[in-house]
Amino acid sequence: MSKSLGIFVTNPDQFKHVMGITKAAKAKGSNVKVFFTWDATHNAKKEAGFPELCKIADDVSICVDSYKNMGYDIDDIPEGLEAKKMATQAQHGIIIEDYDCYLSL
Repeated sequence: MSKSLGIFVTNPDQFKHVMGITKAAKAKGSNVKVFFTWDATHNAKKEAGFPELCKIADDVSICVDSYKNMGYDIDDIPEGLEAKKMATQAQHGIIIEDYDCYLSL
């Protein structure tokens, strides 16, 4: 079984790295989950590559409370994301518990 990688993203300036790491991990056969929280939720609306990330990674979700606190309407689902992926911090717990490797950016 291939390794799995969970990426916890809090810094909005790290999107390019999130994309690069995700592509590299997928190329090696890893299962990748990315969770955006706090300021990094801006990436869901401001990064043109966000929909592509949603296609590449096995699972992408964002913290709905952080999204709301950053001034976005929670009913305005970012392109590429399913409504059910507007989630809670439990997604962070899933990364910690269920993924072989953990990266925080």
